[in-house]
Amino acid sequence: MAPGNPVLSCRRMHDLETQKQFVLLRSQGRSYDRIAAELNVSRQTLINWSRKFRFEIQNLQAIELESLQHTVLTARDVHARALSEQLKQVEAEIQKRSVADLTTAGLLALASRLRREIRAEIGPLQFVVPVSEIPTAEYHEQVQHWSI
Repeated sequence: MAPGNPVLSCRRMHDLETQKQFVLLRSQGRSYDRIAAELNVSRQTLINWSRKFRFEIQNLQAIELESLQHTVLTARDVHARALSEQLKQVEAEIQKRSVADLTTAGLLALASRLRREIRAEIGPLQFVVPVSEIPTAEYHEQVQHWSI
């Protein structure tokens, strides 16, 4: 066939379109078998195309993943804002109430929970330098100072 043959040119165009469709379908996670049936192309050809277009497929996957992350993060942000608003309403209602209404057991439980929350908020006490690394002379000075 001559290079200017319209049948050959049409076949090349079909192949390019089929390849583009393959890249899109593969980037969406479709299996070779499913794509082969959908595009009427052999599995081996699809594997060859997969090697040839691996960067295009990876780029499309990354774009899709970024879009999905944006959707998830937006939904999470909306949910977090709604929860925050509910918390404000609950805290406002709590402010209207008196702890005098709580039972002794309720007060003890509340005090215990508040202590845990304060410890969690502040975190454990940490020294910048471990005590074992403080020079002896300085360590004794500090101990004397603390005991005053």
